[in-house]
Amino acid sequence: QLQASGGGLVQPGGSLRLSCGASGSIFSINVMGWYRQAPGKQRELVATSTIFGDTNYADSVKGRFNIAIDNAKKTVSLQMNSLKPEDTAVYYCKAYGRGTDYWGQGTQVTVSS
Repeated sequence: QLQASGGGLVQPGGSLRLSCGASGSIFSINVMGWYRQAPGKQRELVATSTIFGDTNYADSVKGRFNIAIDNAKKTVSLQMNSLKPEDTAVYYCKAYGRGTDYWGQGTQVTVSS
């Protein structure tokens, strides 16, 4: 129901853009966002946005990442700049609406020289 894309391998200091779209079966969305999970670590919040544009970022990505939501298209993107090796993780898209969490399948982001 959520399809994410845009991951890949990038050198430190580089940029990547992740995109995620919700299928038509998800009728009501209030919040969309991105989470990530590095090997051996718990899944953590990266950034979220409400449909009104209220955003929240993890301290570790503030000033480097930017989240944008398109309510009409039910999509969310994450522009990641100045990437660091510690940003390496599987990134998951999440949507919330009507008391239900929806998760995407995850996309790998690897930051390495």
